[in-house]
Amino acid sequence: MALSSNDQLKNQIESAEEILILVAEKPTRDAVAASWALSHLLQILGKKPVVLQTKAADSFSYLAPPEKMESEIKGARDFVLSFDTKRNKITDFRTENKIDSFDIYITPEKAAIDPRDFSFIPAKFKYDLVITLGCQSLESLGSLSEKNNDLFFEVPVANIDNASTNENFGQINLVDITASSVSEILAGLFKSLWASLASKDIVLCLLTGLVAATHNFQSKNTTPQTFLAASWLIEKGADQQEIVRNLFKTNSFSFMKLWGRVMARLQWDENLKIAWSTLSLEDFVQSRTKPEELPLVLEKVKDNFASGKYFAILYSETLGRSVALVRNNDSESLKGIQKNLGGEVKQNYLEIIFEGKNILEAEKELLSKLKS
Repeated sequence: MALSSNDQLKNQIESAEEILILVAEKPTRDAVAASWALSHLLQILGKKPVVLQTKAADSFSYLAPPEKMESEIKGARDFVLSFDTKRNKITDFRTENKIDSFDIYITPEKAAIDPRDFSFIPAKFKYDLVITLGCQSLESLGSLSEKNNDLFFEVPVANIDNASTNENFGQINLVDITASSVSEILAGLFKSLWASLASKDIVLCLLTGLVAATHNFQSKNTTPQTFLAASWLIEKGADQQEIVRNLFKTNSFSFMKLWGRVMARLQWDENLKIAWSTLSLEDFVQSRTKPEELPLVLEKVKDNFASGKYFAILYSETLGRSVALVRNNDSESLKGIQKNLGGEVKQNYLEIIFEGKNILEAEKELLSKLKS
C-alpha cells in the first residue's frame, strides 16, 4: 500500500538532519510565517533547519524568528581535490590562505607529479532534505534555482503549496488547492503528526499565516476547514487579537494613504468592466508602504466594484521594470485568464512582470491583452 504524502514527508523528516526551508523569491506573508513555524518544529524534533529568506516581514516583529535564517545558500556542498596515489604517494601537505588565492602545497613521495593523477570532485550536498513552501514551481525561487540547480536533483524535495497551478515538482508533493493557505496545510499536518509538540511560537506563526492569507477570515478562500484549523491553533495558545493588531492596525494610517493614492488614480472601462490604477515608486515612499500590501488593496478595489470583471493595480518596481497585480470577479479561474495574460498565479491574484517597460507601457500592454 502506497504511503500518503503526509507519511512520506514524516519519514523524510525523521531520516534527515540538515533541512533547508525555501520560500518563493517574492513570498507571501503566509509562506514566511509557515516557514518560521516549520523551522521551530524541526528544531524541537532535533533537526538542523535553515530558513532561506531575503528579509522578514516588518509586521512579524512579535513572532519568534528561526534560529538560523540566511539570505543565500552558503557552503551547501564540499569540493574534493583528489590525488590518485597508486603510482605516487603523498607524504605531506600544507595550505596557505592568501589575499586572492588559497594555495595547497603537496609533497609527493616521488619527485615528478603527473597532472592526470589529480581530479576535482563535488561531494554530496550537506542538506538531507529541501522543503519548499508556497512555490508553484522551481522558477518561483528565482535566481536561487538557477545558481543551485544541482541541489534540486540530488537532494529530495518536499513541495508544500495550495495553488492550483502548482507543477508538483517535488519527490513529495503536499498540494491542497482547497486550503486557504500553506499555513492551513501545515496546521493540519502538525495536528495529525506532532500535536503534542505544537509550541506557542509554532501556533502563533501558523495563525499569523492563516490571518494574513484570509484577511482575518474575510476573503472567499476561507472555508470551514480554515476555521477548524484556526480553532485548534487558538486552543493551543495562539492569540488572534495580537496577530490582528500587528498585521492590520500597526500600519493602518500608512495603508490608508496607499489606498487613497490607488483610489485617486482609479480608472474604469465600462466595456471591459475593468477597474485599474497605477502607482509609482514615489507613492510607496510617500505612504511609507511596500508592494507586499497591494494584494489587500486590490481586494478592497474588488469589493468596491461589484459589477467589475477584472481589477488591476500596476506599479513601478524599478525604472525599467513594472508589475501588475490582476484579480477577477471569480466567474472564471485565475488559471484561465493566465493563459491570455501570462504571469504567475499567487494566492488569489495574478502577478505579471513587464521587463524593460515603464508603467505607461505596461498599462497599455495589459489593457490590450484584456481587450483581446
